[in-house]
Amino acid sequence: MRTVGVSKLLANGRDQGRRITPRVNERQLIARVIAGDRLAGRALYDTHAPRVYSLAYRLSGDPEKAREFTQDTFIRAFSRLAQFRGDAAFSTWLHRITVTVVSNARRSEVRIAREVTLDEAHSIETAPEAEPDLKESIARAVEELSDAYRTTLIMHDIEGYTHAEIAEILGVPEGTCKSRLSAARAQLREALAAFKE
Repeated sequence: MRTVGVSKLLANGRDQGRRITPRVNERQLIARVIAGDRLAGRALYDTHAPRVYSLAYRLSGDPEKAREFTQDTFIRAFSRLAQFRGDAAFSTWLHRITVTVVSNARRSEVRIAREVTLDEAHSIETAPEAEPDLKESIARAVEELSDAYRTTLIMHDIEGYTHAEIAEILGVPEGTCKSRLSAARAQLREALAAFKE
């Protein structure tokens, strides 16, 4: 059997429809990145960037912001790579950073929005809104959830994380994840009940 380089394996990612598992494990790649190996860094990025982007997109709802959040996540992760202890999977650690990056940006946006004075708000011209369709109503209802509820809902119902994975990524008990998901779904049902009427 012919051995192929890690970066080529990770760049191609598939061989006749099967996922290729590189011979070099993540711990070795992480050690190489810390030692300054750019190809190892690229291999880690190529492996995890699609899932990080997907999570960032689901949390932000904006493809351009999701790309920025993905970049910010990897910048933070690589700058703190020596702090990765390996208690959890690298992907779990990376997804926790992603959630933090997105949450911090959202808090910053809210803070900026609050700084807009009432006079400035009245000076902004707005077009009358058309009757929203169901998809827009759902997106709006999800957007109005608290960060904790929205993040849990998106990670579980859209991204497919288990309660245990979410708990580990967010650093909260599994029961908290379950109650947040339940509360988020209840709030969505309530918000969307008006749509049916």
